[in-house]
Amino acid sequence: MVHYFDDLEVGQVFVSPGKTVTETDVVMFAALTNDNNPVHTDIEFAAGTRYGQRVVHGLFGTSLSLGLIARTGVFEGSAVALLGIDAWRFVGPVFIGDTLTCTVEIVGTRLTSKGDTGVVERLVSLHNQRGELVQQGRLDLLVLTRSAAV
Repeated sequence: MVHYFDDLEVGQVFVSPGKTVTETDVVMFAALTNDNNPVHTDIEFAAGTRYGQRVVHGLFGTSLSLGLIARTGVFEGSAVALLGIDAWRFVGPVFIGDTLTCTVEIVGTRLTSKGDTGVVERLVSLHNQRGELVQQGRLDLLVLTRSAAV
């Protein structure tokens, strides 16, 4: 269900469905970004690293967070613009085979001076299937008011 600025309050929490990271995801992300660092793309090289296996690109997780948020439907149709990525931290590794979910907590709201949109401050947390936090930060969004959407 779409939420407009008027529907959002500090303290609301939305949780996305999960997505299992696949080999194809990593290969396609490496091809798209041209980030072919062997820690992501070379099984033998990665076996000798601290994690003993390939690590999924950090920005894959960040990008996936946006896609997982979209799957909630909360901001689909009301979002105007992503305003920034702030204080984003890569807390733990993501591996091929991990299933990730995204939690969005509304931590602030303010109506813009024009009055047809509002800024929604969102703390976004990405967790693996064990509930471990792997990434977290602010992804603030400009959102339509209900009256501007009609």
